Amino acid sequence: MSKSPKNKSGSNVLLVHPEKLTADDNAILETTLSREHHAIKLLSRPEFRYEKVTALSVVGSRSRADGETDELAEQIESQVDIQARYDGYLQRQEDEIAKSKKHETMSLPDAIDYLLIQGLSNEVRQKLIDVRPQTIGQASRIPGMTPAAVSMLLVYLKKQKLKTA
Repeated sequence: MSKSPKNKSGSNVLLVHPEKLTADDNAILETTLSREHHAIKLLSRPEFRYEKVTALSVVGSRSRADGETDELAEQIESQVDIQARYDGYLQRQEDEIAKSKKHETMSLPDAIDYLLIQGLSNEVRQKLIDVRPQTIGQASRIPGMTPAAVSMLLVYLKKQKLKTA
């Protein structure tokens, strides 16, 4: 068993080294690992569940808290499984939210000519001309404005910024 210093949340990270796995461990995994993995990352793979990973000799089961019932232990284990499985998806979603927040307040130039932006539908162009939003956030809330149209606006603004730089 080997621990790296700390992960982002400050807790220890358990590493599973293939050379430290026993024959029984490999039988539990039903495969051989080609490189080391964080135990929690193994749970994100569809073929691994909490019970399988904690059955490994290099991982082991977690210690139960005093008075912890079987039902609570099962719920905790299930929650660990779920969070590990969906961590990548949740991280991508959080990244998208952060990017959206950043773009929310991005200003649109007063003199922007929406007719010059390639890829916008005529309907979206007309709505942008009529509303004249001041920010990307305002533009994204115009009825009928699609995520693709918002992306086109962002690409256009980026190209304009590169031209002036």
